[in-house]
Amino acid sequence: MTTATTPLRGRICLVAGATRGAGRAIAVQLGAAGATVYVTGRTTRERLSEVGRATETIEETAELVTAAGGEGIAVPTDHLEPDQVRALVERIDREQGRLDVLVNDVWGGEHLVTFGKKTWENDLDGGLRMLELGVKTHAITSHLAVPLLIRNPGGLVVEVTDGTAAYNSTHFRENLYYDLTKNAPIRMAFGLAKELEEFGGTAVVVTPGWLRSEQMLAAFGVTEENWRDATERIPDFGVSESPVYVGRAVAALAADPDRHRWTGRSLSSAQLAGEYGFTDADGSRPDAWGFIVASETGKPDVADYR
Repeated sequence: MTTATTPLRGRICLVAGATRGAGRAIAVQLGAAGATVYVTGRTTRERLSEVGRATETIEETAELVTAAGGEGIAVPTDHLEPDQVRALVERIDREQGRLDVLVNDVWGGEHLVTFGKKTWENDLDGGLRMLELGVKTHAITSHLAVPLLIRNPGGLVVEVTDGTAAYNSTHFRENLYYDLTKNAPIRMAFGLAKELEEFGGTAVVVTPGWLRSEQMLAAFGVTEENWRDATERIPDFGVSESPVYVGRAVAALAADPDRHRWTGRSLSSAQLAGEYGFTDADGSRPDAWGFIVASETGKPDVADYR
């Protein structure tokens, strides 16, 4: 039975790429709303992915989903391997008979991104790997999972990227391979929205702002508890947001019976916070993209964007 606090009870979700960062938080917030969430990724308690972080695993994500009030189910999956994704979808079908929400968050290419170099100066293998991790995985997963999603009307596909359509259309993301990788999900959501229309489905693309992922916090030498210490060196970090923010954004979308009004659109966590009234974990509503745009023509106060 759904309630005001568990509006997604009975809904079946797949968060592809839920090991850490936005994917983990999205899975947990869907669980907090009562959903059953299949969480996938390559890092398990027995095996490490190329990202090289043993501190976050899909088993831990599943446990967090369950602790939040949902049911978390960890399924080790390499989304570049169609047979593994096919087996995953067949398992969801066998165990649940439906799929209501698909979140395409697979990435894991931060270690490949370099800035300050021309395309021909960048490592070609690294650039192509970015496209595999952030584009090919999404295409494979959509191809194999959407047929289960459209079995019932009302299905939701959420592509997760970096940057809004408005921002990315006018700004080069400094590395051509990264730029292509993060613009592709915007077009994927647009195209899927057209294809899902006749089935009563919705597709959107969602971006967090400056995300305090586990890797970002480690790079800045801080934790979620003392992250503000980093603003002494980089004041703009004050507009950053925890992964909880985008997690709540996706959960709010999934619980909205009128979510189809957003189909095909590019959305940010801050934009959805304004629409649905949720906050980040600390009670604030950071708007990193608003701050970034304002910074191009002036010197905005960080406090005005939190």
